[in-house]
Amino acid sequence: MNFLKDFLPFFISILFSINLSLGAVESDKKPNIIFILADDLGYGDVQCLNPKRGKIKTPQLDKLASQGMTFTDSHSGSSVCTPTRYGLLTGRYAWRTRLQNGVFDGYVSPLITADRLTLPLLLKQNGYQTACIGKWHLGFTIDGADKSGYAPNQKNPKTKWTGAPIGAVTRDGPLSRGFDTFFGFHHARMMRSVFVGDRVSEFIDPVEMLPALVKRSCDFISSQADASKPFFLYLPLGSPHDPIVPSKEWLGKSGLGIYADYVMQTDAAVGELLQALDRSGLANNTLVIFTSDNGCAAVAGIEKLASQGHFVSGDYRGSKSDIWDGGHRVPFLVRWPDKVKPGSQSKQLVCLTDFIATCAEILSVKFPDGAAEDSVSFLGSLLSKDTIVPRSAVVHHSSNGKFAIRDGNWKLVFCPGSGGWSDPTDGDATKLSLPLLQLYDLENDVGETKNLQDTHPEVVGRMKSLIQKIITDGRSTLGVNQSNDVEVKFHNN
Repeated sequence: MNFLKDFLPFFISILFSINLSLGAVESDKKPNIIFILADDLGYGDVQCLNPKRGKIKTPQLDKLASQGMTFTDSHSGSSVCTPTRYGLLTGRYAWRTRLQNGVFDGYVSPLITADRLTLPLLLKQNGYQTACIGKWHLGFTIDGADKSGYAPNQKNPKTKWTGAPIGAVTRDGPLSRGFDTFFGFHHARMMRSVFVGDRVSEFIDPVEMLPALVKRSCDFISSQADASKPFFLYLPLGSPHDPIVPSKEWLGKSGLGIYADYVMQTDAAVGELLQALDRSGLANNTLVIFTSDNGCAAVAGIEKLASQGHFVSGDYRGSKSDIWDGGHRVPFLVRWPDKVKPGSQSKQLVCLTDFIATCAEILSVKFPDGAAEDSVSFLGSLLSKDTIVPRSAVVHHSSNGKFAIRDGNWKLVFCPGSGGWSDPTDGDATKLSLPLLQLYDLENDVGETKNLQDTHPEVVGRMKSLIQKIITDGRSTLGVNQSNDVEVKFHNN
């Protein structure tokens, strides 16, 4: 009986991963899908999510929220970039792969293996035109790169680590992982090298990248107006990640510095995209999601912004890289006319890994055993169904490879500090003799200020067993157990 009591929330959560049709979309017409992924945008950077402690104006995102549903307990799969993107496109936690901490740099072999089902491939198999416009950052190799995986910049051959030369070709980029078209760049330090398809076509000034992505996306949407196929547009923006390069017309607009200016420009970019969708006549049958890959980065000048009254993580502790919620709790806004109630809100716990299962349920598609192992559909919440069985638990992961598990209102952290770059770091926390575990009751302590690990040993024990099961089973959903790519340990003690 104790076993059932301890693991009931877990079993309830994974039941939702089975394709128990909710009546899903009551139409035979498949929806178009646009997924916009901002880069390093904090939860508190969206005005409507942080009205009391946010000073950056985001009228377009606020409007998007008013037109659909806001999820207030949404989390990226990691508190840094590469692993979050892996989880989004595969429905699998990235800590099951060779990437145990940090992000990719340079041109390296892809994190998504060639035999893994991806979100674009799933949609492509079901009749969708698929496009990736923006930042990839999941690894790919370049013909002619040196042993480190880099290729010298054509404009300055003496300067390494800045990108690939014009004409450089990748054989294992986005086009090999389910996308029909790709326009964009690998990651921030290689933003100048613009890929069209599988090759570098030009160099641009980083300040021009955001406008270029917006134009390309709007053109793509316009081209789909009379298309016979539904489309999936994955738009992973490079903003407001550094280099923080707002266009001249946006400089000074916020009155809070260039990061806030760049956030405002990003907000306006979303508005342009939605206007293009309206002009195309496709808006009513298009599911639009806006979110971020992790929390705001320190390079934004977090302390200075706070001194001006703007708190990038809202009421949550930490920022990009951290295991605390400020590292991975992200904005999540969904618009789907005639399906999602305007101005609605959901407190349902969701993770970006859940999007592929949600798309599968929309299409009434079942996964093979070795796919989307950590993806739980949130379609029921989106459609405000009374009979949904919600996700209960989610695993968090920091830049330094530290773990936490969320189960209901409880959160157990397996490190003494931030797990990332914020103070106290784990090293400093150890010197201060802080406990090796942190347990928080998020219902009463959203700021993660009161560690309850020594007063609730039964909760600690239950959650340790739960995360061990999730790791050992190779999945957090029902199905045949799978293997992790490497040995995974959730704590160092």
